[in-house]
Amino acid sequence: MSAGVSDPKVLMKPDDQLDLTPEELKEEFTRILTANNPHAPNNIVRYSFKDCCYKMKVGVNQLAVHFTMDGNMLHKESDEGRRQLARMGLGDAPAEQSLSDVAVEEEEDELEIEGDEEEEDKDPDAPREVAVVKPQESTLRNQFNFSERASQTFNNPYRERGTSTEPPPRGNFTATANQWEMYDAYTEDLERQEKLKEKQKRESKDDKKSGQSKALVVDIPMSSADEIHRICKPAKIIERMVNQNTHDEIAQDFKYWEDASDEFKGNEGTLLPLWPFKSDKAKKVAVTALMFSTKYTDMFAVGHGSYDFLKQGTGMICVYSLKNPSFPEFTYTTDSGVMCIDFHPEHPFLLAVGFYDGGVAVYNLRDKDQQPKYVSSASCGKHTDTVWQVCWQENDLDNQMTFYSLSSDGRVTCWTLAKNELHSTDIILIKLSPGTELDPKNGGLDLACGTCFDFHKETSYLFLVGTEEGKIHKCSKHYSSQYLDTYSAHQMAVYAVRWNKFHPRVFASCSADWTVKIWDHNYSEPVFTFDLGNSVGDVVWSPYSSTVFGAVTDDGCVHIFDLSVDKYEPLCQQAVVQTKKTKVNHLVFNEHYPIVLVGDDRGNSLTLKLSPNLRKCVKEKTYSRESEIAKLEKLLALVCEPAEEEALCPVADVVEGAEAEV
Repeated sequence: MSAGVSDPKVLMKPDDQLDLTPEELKEEFTRILTANNPHAPNNIVRYSFKDCCYKMKVGVNQLAVHFTMDGNMLHKESDEGRRQLARMGLGDAPAEQSLSDVAVEEEEDELEIEGDEEEEDKDPDAPREVAVVKPQESTLRNQFNFSERASQTFNNPYRERGTSTEPPPRGNFTATANQWEMYDAYTEDLERQEKLKEKQKRESKDDKKSGQSKALVVDIPMSSADEIHRICKPAKIIERMVNQNTHDEIAQDFKYWEDASDEFKGNEGTLLPLWPFKSDKAKKVAVTALMFSTKYTDMFAVGHGSYDFLKQGTGMICVYSLKNPSFPEFTYTTDSGVMCIDFHPEHPFLLAVGFYDGGVAVYNLRDKDQQPKYVSSASCGKHTDTVWQVCWQENDLDNQMTFYSLSSDGRVTCWTLAKNELHSTDIILIKLSPGTELDPKNGGLDLACGTCFDFHKETSYLFLVGTEEGKIHKCSKHYSSQYLDTYSAHQMAVYAVRWNKFHPRVFASCSADWTVKIWDHNYSEPVFTFDLGNSVGDVVWSPYSSTVFGAVTDDGCVHIFDLSVDKYEPLCQQAVVQTKKTKVNHLVFNEHYPIVLVGDDRGNSLTLKLSPNLRKCVKEKTYSRESEIAKLEKLLALVCEPAEEEALCPVADVVEGAEAEV
């Protein structure tokens, strides 16, 4: 074997090497490396002082530390680095000087200059030693590792600082500002302005007395009367605009609603509830009187009191308008409960009122004073018991306004409005029927308790009086010694008596014995009798038809009858209250609109619109007073027997004959 030829390579195989086939050698085994530490525990439990229990720790530290070494490094060009190099003897200090070295050199230069000055002072001819300054070597910048200083600026990161404090205590507060609160706020502001004005007047008087002239530039506020007068009309316009938008759906029903289902109901009709009227001050105080104004068709008055003699208190009179259903136009508070009211037919601003304590009063709605203009007293013949009804009548011979009142003391009294007081005259005393036991509580007097009365629409001196006994007496102003006639009408107290507005001989009555009866005053027996199944609080004839009337019962229902359509059943019987315990006390028709107004014992007044079947006569072009009289006369001819001559004689002849006998 020659020396130039190398030996062939021999592969040494380890003893523990596996013998694998080429296919097994080509097989790849993939391993995935993760950052999870396989030795890190995943079931660490720690105690939570907040929840007072042990809780599993969610976060696990996956970091595995293999080597750590703590140390520090110094830059070789720093002061500390140069000192260490000098101590270790590893070489000369770098050419660049630090700030401290520069300062030391500056001090040495100053000392040398001072030394030179001293030498010049000593001997100017002496030779001087010249110091040779070696030029400083400037190091070149590394052109391959150079960066601007501005790019090396370190920007401080933003820091967030939070403070954990207890939240302040919170509470929910809600309030509703009603019209009364707004009124009180305006009143307080006006009082404050008046006090400021008085204070300024006192200061001006003091300045005049002291003789000191002071130039005071003060805006004197307007008086309370001028202020209220200035804002009253704009505020009322805005209030009505807001109410019109708020109750727009009800206003649309009031104008255009016509129940289309009346065509399929035959003669039956329905009542659609419109605006509810109530006052916060008269809440849960019974409605004892209702009356529409005789001139203003949208205005009506509501009297508030109580029919329970054990729960008597103050009363209230609220005058509302259909244009403002949220708040009354006028409000008057009375010392006693209001039991009856009546608008003057020619002067709608005069309102006659009867009270539970027996007094009567007349309010002038034009006056801003809350007190009545006329009030009855014991010296002028005040009633000794509750006044149940008042009614305006024609002026007397001296052209003084008069109204009549009926009380439980049995007196029908005429009140005359003098200059500053009321004058009373008793027209008739209502006496008990013969054979009735006298009540010792009344002092043994035989006076009956009058509950209601109504004057004839054509014959002004004729009127009817209902009593607590259930009797109805026909009386005359001209003949006060006894009654013209007496009807044994009901078994219990008579609550209302109403003359028909079209027919001069017909009147209606209702009572607590659950019945409504239609009468011809020439007959002692009723023409029609209707049992409504509950105590009837009020009955009213409609202003547009002689055969239509309405009644309300204690179970909260309104009944509308039309005798020309059905003489036995009502055309409408509908509950208008929300609860069964609420009683409906009064009912009144509007003269111009197809609506009725009802009042309950909780202080609420509700307007209801009549469906077309309940007001057919309104749309008839041939509507006249004669046609209405003929329609009712036709019904009377069907149910009445042929009357005797005495029964058919005019009312005036009956009165004249009775006076002639006396």
